[in-house]
Amino acid sequence: MSSERLIAGDAMRSDDQTMHNSTATLAWSGSFRQHGENDSMFEELPKATIVSVSRPDTGDMSPMLLSYTIQFKWRLVKKASQVLYLHFALKKRAIIEEFHEKQEQVKEWLQSLGIVDQVAVVQDDDEPDDGAIPLHHEGSSRNRNVPSRAALPILRPTLGGQQCVSDKAKVAMQGYLNHFLGNMDIVNSREVCKFLEVSKLSFSRVYGPKLKEGYVMVKHLSKVSGDDDVGCFPCQWFSCCNNKWTKVWAVLKPGFLALLEDPFDTKLLDIIVFDVLPVPTSNEEDVKSRVYLADLIKERNPLCYAFKVSCGNRSINLSVTSNGKVKEWVAAINDAGIGAPEGWCYPHRFGSFAPPRGLNEDGSQAQWFIDGKAAFEAIASSIEKAKSEIFITGWWLCPELYLRRPFQSNSSSRLDALLEAKAKQGVQIYILLYKEVSIALKINSSYSKKLLRNIHDNVKVLRYPDHLSTGIYLWSHHEKLVIVDYQICFIGGLDLCFGRYDTVEHKVGDCPPHIWPGKDYYNPRESEPNSWEESMKDELERGKYPRMPWHDVHCALWGPPCRDVARHFVQRWNHAKRNKAPHEQTIPLLMPQHHMVLPHYMGNREIDIENKGEINHKDLSRQDSFSSRSPFEDIPLLLPQESDGLVVSNGDKNLNGLLSKHVPLSQEHGDHGGSFSFSHDSEVDSLGSDTHVKGTANDRHCMDPRSDLESNETPQSDMEISDEWWETTANDDSDASAGEYGDTGPRVACHCQVIRSVSQWSAGTSQTEESIHSAYRSLIEKAEHFIYIENQFFISGLEEDDIIQNRVLEALYRRILLAHKEQKCFRVIIVLPLLPGFQGGVNDYGAATVRALVHWQYRTISREKNSILHSLNARLGPKTWDYISFYGLRSYGRLSDAGPVATSQVYVHSKLMIIDDRLAVIGSSNINDRSLLGSRDSEIGVVIEDEEFVESSMNGEPWKAGKFAHSLRCSLWSEHLGLHPGEISKISDPALEQTYKQLWLATAESNSMIFQNVFACIPNDLIHSRAALKQDMAYWKEKLGHTTIDLGVAPEKLETKENGEIKTEDPMERLKWVKGHLVLFPLKFMCQEDLRPVFNESEFYASPQVYH
Repeated sequence: MSSERLIAGDAMRSDDQTMHNSTATLAWSGSFRQHGENDSMFEELPKATIVSVSRPDTGDMSPMLLSYTIQFKWRLVKKASQVLYLHFALKKRAIIEEFHEKQEQVKEWLQSLGIVDQVAVVQDDDEPDDGAIPLHHEGSSRNRNVPSRAALPILRPTLGGQQCVSDKAKVAMQGYLNHFLGNMDIVNSREVCKFLEVSKLSFSRVYGPKLKEGYVMVKHLSKVSGDDDVGCFPCQWFSCCNNKWTKVWAVLKPGFLALLEDPFDTKLLDIIVFDVLPVPTSNEEDVKSRVYLADLIKERNPLCYAFKVSCGNRSINLSVTSNGKVKEWVAAINDAGIGAPEGWCYPHRFGSFAPPRGLNEDGSQAQWFIDGKAAFEAIASSIEKAKSEIFITGWWLCPELYLRRPFQSNSSSRLDALLEAKAKQGVQIYILLYKEVSIALKINSSYSKKLLRNIHDNVKVLRYPDHLSTGIYLWSHHEKLVIVDYQICFIGGLDLCFGRYDTVEHKVGDCPPHIWPGKDYYNPRESEPNSWEESMKDELERGKYPRMPWHDVHCALWGPPCRDVARHFVQRWNHAKRNKAPHEQTIPLLMPQHHMVLPHYMGNREIDIENKGEINHKDLSRQDSFSSRSPFEDIPLLLPQESDGLVVSNGDKNLNGLLSKHVPLSQEHGDHGGSFSFSHDSEVDSLGSDTHVKGTANDRHCMDPRSDLESNETPQSDMEISDEWWETTANDDSDASAGEYGDTGPRVACHCQVIRSVSQWSAGTSQTEESIHSAYRSLIEKAEHFIYIENQFFISGLEEDDIIQNRVLEALYRRILLAHKEQKCFRVIIVLPLLPGFQGGVNDYGAATVRALVHWQYRTISREKNSILHSLNARLGPKTWDYISFYGLRSYGRLSDAGPVATSQVYVHSKLMIIDDRLAVIGSSNINDRSLLGSRDSEIGVVIEDEEFVESSMNGEPWKAGKFAHSLRCSLWSEHLGLHPGEISKISDPALEQTYKQLWLATAESNSMIFQNVFACIPNDLIHSRAALKQDMAYWKEKLGHTTIDLGVAPEKLETKENGEIKTEDPMERLKWVKGHLVLFPLKFMCQEDLRPVFNESEFYASPQVYH
């Protein structure tokens, strides 16, 4: 146990296990449990050594001017005068407490004599310079007395040479420090804690190592309770400061600067979370053009010593008592922000705020989930195991959502019930809702907020943005996140709302209700409820209308990537808090946690996949933490994989462009003894990116791994100390293959990087971040053989496009042209919704939004000169189809036992890209300008690069496929193609012509033809105009009597002519030939129409940017 270990009552511990104790939890917000005056800062005596003594440059040998460097677990530089001030303060405290003890004795004596019933107790009204005096201590004041003779050696003048003076001064100071450092009562006094610059946050591992701390003055905070406004005496005399300065305790950590009321308090008054600073515009990157976190302020008043800390859209002014302290604070803050391993103030690969994780063994792990059932059950299990805090944010959140089905037997798994149970246990829950424009969207976030806030006082809810004050009407918060205890986070396309729960079967009916209660039986194409307040009341008539099945992909992250996601949430929460509830005490600010791991720039290394030949499909062990076969208690300890699971080498330079540039920066910059190197001349590219991002952290920081290897110490994993509920072992079914994962993937160690789209309005950042956009473009350019995309939208532009600004399409176009030029096989498969998931038929008067979205999507895919198919056909002709193709998903079934046979598109809502079966991008971002430009919708995602590989093939050649990416693609394709587990070998090679054309394309064509013959459903390639659509709709409505908005009801009997005779057939007999859900995307649908809004439609007057 560290000698500097902190205690905050029973609420703060230096290890993660104690941190998660449900009866002693430190709230992440900084609104920690209040502690009494008797709380101790240290539970063990700190040890100190005088490292050196230095004299002033003036030549004056006065002992008062000597400076002492004192080494604890941290280092301090103190003057002898400061030590004497400490001594006088301790003496003063001892006198006051002794007087108080005697008062109590006199009071008791008088009361025993019956002379008086009550004696007034005299309090000391003089405030020392370190805050309020706690007068009530257990034990005698003698225990806290430091004899004055102990300080005399420091005061005595010393004769002799400089070395002699230093040696004697060192001995004298060491002797004095031993007096109070050997006494627990004295060490835990406020005077000593101020002198040692420690607080209750100093040694908390979850916030990072101890850096600089101390009292500062601030102007921007409202008056702190119990603290008078303080100013310097001349300023008070001349009224220069207007009495606006407030004294607070500043705590500097690697990722933030926090302001507390005093070192013994943990209530967060304010915080600046460090984020990417503006990149210098000068090519020289000289000192003048650089932007710093902290900088000096030249005040008019020469007696006011101030500095400014600026990050994002925030800037605060602070004042201290001397110019020297200003310089110390400025240097410390800039070093913490610029010199930290994470490099929070510089963009990383793809321009992201977060660095790549998992490049060394830091506990970075990921696991995928297909469709809502798997993801929701995992989320429910995580919430049930929460012990300290839960963060939730989403585009839409429904408190009455059941996370487990059937709902009748899982009432305790309703979201509001889960949160209430945890809140009653003391878990702090923070929920950030998107505040929609109510006339445009019907998600009713005000109703959700009301329900959530009524659950419990431990549930804190914010709704953002305020449209009038921010001027934000067009853009939304689109992330979907659940973060539990900073240990696990869920990220992807699934909101915790109605309509999202689904299984891989994608059923269209549920009558009577069994799986989808009330409005959870959801089909926004047919009807969008005007109110969600009667959530258990059906919106649709189940016997007539199908639900719209929902296909999505989600994933779980552990280790440093999880904390990066949590840091993003903290930034957004604090930004919303300051804008929405700046004075609401029940809504606290949050502090981000820190990863106590080796800097990730030490882990840049090459992976020799070719030496992994002994790994095969059997190594895809079923370590799924949330599968039906593995209970949640079987979650394994978050430690990295053993070394025998990965062969590391610098020999293979041709692995894959995505993983082939892991060169240790220390080799380029030399040995720095484990310290950081700040270089302006680095030409090292970001990991896996062709385009060098100017000003990235990789340019500026490097550490030499040899300094750690020489010490013979094993690098500590980020998750080495974890709560016991994470410490069990997962099931290990070594016989599982890729196709046997079903809807839940293996939990594997991997390289992860969090990417996002944020700007000033959405997260309070000074720089617009579009790292998702950059990642898509860069990774597409580096793809070697194959790209698989599933997305809700596909609206992008080529280089010459003046309207659409994102360039995902351009990257695909160029990569296909390169493959054609090199005469190499290259496949791009894109799966999309067949129609936008908005209410209204394509030809309905009120469906202008649907038509507008259809227009922009087809403009990207196949129409006008800006489309990719038009451009490729002009260059490649019919060979275009060898490289790229588009698909959708469709399902069918009976709506009830005796009900009609109906079909609906399976709404593709996943935001996924898989490249070469070695890399996956999963998140909330659509492929359109709204999601990708950064300044519009806020989004978050993760790039997952495999580091464990299995034997596979690519275009007929042996290939090392990534365990995560390969298993995810095979499971998705198994679902889409309707394959059985024994048929997985058919899809192991995605680029092979036999797979691409004879299986994938042939299945889509066959399924499309069957659906067309049975339903004549919309959209299809036979309808080219609104007139044809109107005629077709009228025909089928007359023939069937009832149908859906997209012609989704089959006739009772199918009629066919055979040898001149009309034969009838049950539509279900024909539909049995459908394999899976894959269908062709109808490229000719409405090809003769301009579907943009016209002047007599209200959507005509909205900005076109809303739709793309």
